[in-house]
Amino acid sequence: MEQTLPTLQTAQDLGLLEEEFERIQEILGRVPNFTELCIFSVMWSEHCSYKNSIVWLKKLPRDSDRMLAKAGEENAGLVDIGDGLACSFKIESHNHPSAIEPYQGAATGVGGINRDIFTMGARPIAQLNSLRFGDIKNERTQWLLRGVVKGIGDYGNAFGIPTVGGELFFDPCYQVNPLVNAFSAGIVETDKVASAISYGVGNPVFIVGSATGKDGIHGAAFASKDITEDSIKDLPAVQVGDPFQEKLLLEATLEVIASGHVIGIQDMGAAGIICSTSEMSAKGEHGMEIWLDKVPLRQSDMLAWEILLSESQERMLIVVEKGSEEEVKQIFEKWDLQCEQIGIVTDTERLVFHQHGEVVADVPADDLVLGGGAPVYQREYREPAYYQEYQKFNIDDIPEPDDYAEVAKFLLSHPNIASKQWVAQQYDSMIGTGTVTTNSPADAGVVRIKGMDKAIAVTVDCNARYVHADPEIGCAIAVAEAARNIVCSGGEPVAITNCLNFGNPYDPEVYWQFVGAIKGMKKACEKFGTPVTGGNVSFYNQSSDGGAVFPTPTIGMLGLLQNYRNKMTLAFQNEGDVIYLLGKSVNNIAGSEYLYSYHQVKKSPAPYFDLEEEYALHRTVEELIKQKMIVSAHDVSDGGLFIALAESAMAGNLGFKIQTDGKVRKDAFLFGETQGRVIVSVSPSIQRRFIDFLSASSSEFSLLGEVSKAEFVVNKDRWLKTEEALTAYNSTLISYLS
Repeated sequence: MEQTLPTLQTAQDLGLLEEEFERIQEILGRVPNFTELCIFSVMWSEHCSYKNSIVWLKKLPRDSDRMLAKAGEENAGLVDIGDGLACSFKIESHNHPSAIEPYQGAATGVGGINRDIFTMGARPIAQLNSLRFGDIKNERTQWLLRGVVKGIGDYGNAFGIPTVGGELFFDPCYQVNPLVNAFSAGIVETDKVASAISYGVGNPVFIVGSATGKDGIHGAAFASKDITEDSIKDLPAVQVGDPFQEKLLLEATLEVIASGHVIGIQDMGAAGIICSTSEMSAKGEHGMEIWLDKVPLRQSDMLAWEILLSESQERMLIVVEKGSEEEVKQIFEKWDLQCEQIGIVTDTERLVFHQHGEVVADVPADDLVLGGGAPVYQREYREPAYYQEYQKFNIDDIPEPDDYAEVAKFLLSHPNIASKQWVAQQYDSMIGTGTVTTNSPADAGVVRIKGMDKAIAVTVDCNARYVHADPEIGCAIAVAEAARNIVCSGGEPVAITNCLNFGNPYDPEVYWQFVGAIKGMKKACEKFGTPVTGGNVSFYNQSSDGGAVFPTPTIGMLGLLQNYRNKMTLAFQNEGDVIYLLGKSVNNIAGSEYLYSYHQVKKSPAPYFDLEEEYALHRTVEELIKQKMIVSAHDVSDGGLFIALAESAMAGNLGFKIQTDGKVRKDAFLFGETQGRVIVSVSPSIQRRFIDFLSASSSEFSLLGEVSKAEFVVNKDRWLKTEEALTAYNSTLISYLS
């Protein structure tokens, strides 16, 4: 053992609280050595232990008839999609690394989330990302955005998985702390699923893939503290990725799982070897003896704690059946990957690490992990003063615009609404030939499952401005919008994963936002029948001088299409088709981009939202698509009804002629972001059938107008030609980034 024992100050420097340092001594029956203290510091960090969030996370719905792996049970969620297949999917953040080194931070985020999928035995088939940055006019924002997009594109394209959608949002609150959330989904046969578990005394433990280096050390702890001016000194905490190595690792991993010799397998993500060994051992109620001298290293002088905590990319820990060692090694040798036995499974339920003939750490596996001995806290929370201020908003205080066409142009060219083609064009959406929505856009990405008519629909959604205004309503809206996007694309919502991006949990007002968001998510998920399969909590998105980011609970939703041919497009199809609005119009502009950016009014509540009305709308749209009564469907969200109409028109190089509803203010009708609305287009030949069906439903509907030649006409006023709209819509990001 190391001779110099750490002090309370050492523990605090590693991010541990005084009571946690005392608890560690109780667990061990002695003062830990430095390596052991490092182990506890990363495993008890928020990033690994969820110590400040698990109390509330457990309140989320986690079960359904389709659920095969519930939240927290495996590396990723797993749901049954029928025909002997399951879909594994998950979303995670790489916010802090991307704030310091955007290219590698984003690239390794993509690599990490895909490893979570294929360690389940699933082959990834679709990726999404949700990105948030500060003011687009700021040079640092532009540098961050270029680096993040290039990192995602370079890694994802080389790895060979299509990126089929995502979101991009700008606000000054993200100036210091950008958010980079990566989503991946994969398909596996239900009888070939792998588990992150270890058992069987004497079974060998292998480390496979890349060699271990000093990159990424204390990355989990780095992600569990605020960004400061000194964060650049933590640059070694940003990992370095190799997508080509990951591709080899993918193929080798799936082959070794198929061999039938794998007991358990886990990605080495946050906290590296110590995380994988402890979580697998705790789950299997076994222990391990690990010889760190046998770990392939990139630097020869690495200390024990550095080897254990390294977050070097493209690595796995695998426990295999004793006697199958040579066959396992041959599989990895075939793929030109390192495969070294570094330990054995024991029945001690302890992790004993050796180096240079000495025991350098001896710790109980179960006490390191969530659900075992890791601390669990119930934090104080209180409503911030701004919340009541936001409720005082009155629409009558806002003048209606003199020039509506000017507002339309403003919104079309706003960075939060304008085309994201500059980003999308850097991602390959066609790899694997399964993407259905490349040339026929829809509200969600739709990817056909190879060799079948079945397809999955995936989306990521969250309007953080709504969540900031009212966390409970705003997060419920995020779930509802995700479900609406799935439904409008022809899919059935199945389940969600979440990436919960918040500020410092020790701030009672930040924690109030977190608690409210969980409450809203719970209500919405229960209503839509979409249990939470897992995800990621990312606290500490907060700077010492800039405060916390907007609370941003990003929702990644999985949907299912039994036949990919039933996919519904958002694009208007034919001149003369009739346009209807489903859902009701409300005299409300709260929370809208129109109010926030055009009028510069920052204080307002979340927009109108009714969960029951939303649910009824989804059932109506599902039936309309099923009965083939509509030819397009597009949800009304950011930018309001006008933007939804414009996007549907521009997608087909068509236009529209509509009349506004005189029952509400014109700006509220066109630019308000009232929830629970969808625009659909209908062939005149079946309009009567459509009307009869809607009249018998519980959803409100109204005639807007018709699809026209390439111009936008509102109340007989010609606002824009489609060509002009496309120019405004397509040029914004390019003007800042090209």
